[in-house]
Amino acid sequence: MKKFAIAAVVLSSVLLAGCPDDASVASRNLSQAADMFEISRRVVFLNGITGDYLLSLEGRCSIKDQGNQLEVTCKTGPSAYKKHFLGLSDNVSYFAEQVESADVSVYHYRVIFKPQTIIPDVDFRGDAGELIDSGN
Repeated sequence: MKKFAIAAVVLSSVLLAGCPDDASVASRNLSQAADMFEISRRVVFLNGITGDYLLSLEGRCSIKDQGNQLEVTCKTGPSAYKKHFLGLSDNVSYFAEQVESADVSVYHYRVIFKPQTIIPDVDFRGDAGELIDSGN
């Protein structure tokens, strides 16, 4: 019986150790909401030597840090987007501020399923006449 109690305590501690805290779940859900352009952000780039602001972007923006390059994609209209690429160096840094609060769950992860992304959007470039002529 004692071995069973010890095993139950060990198993419980292992399972509980795998549970993320509320802040981690909320942070993940906020990041997903921002990637769906649901969160307003202000992103400011700063020259660390002069203290001058280099650029400020504000709007519903998704941020991807790719090492020495920051990619900021902003939704500017119902079907309009702008993508900015910004180089980072030892004297250029950025900070991103969430402008408004957002309601997210701290109990459940948000899962987004978009079936329309399964079907590719194919662009055709060429001349139909070239297809016919290439058979000769």
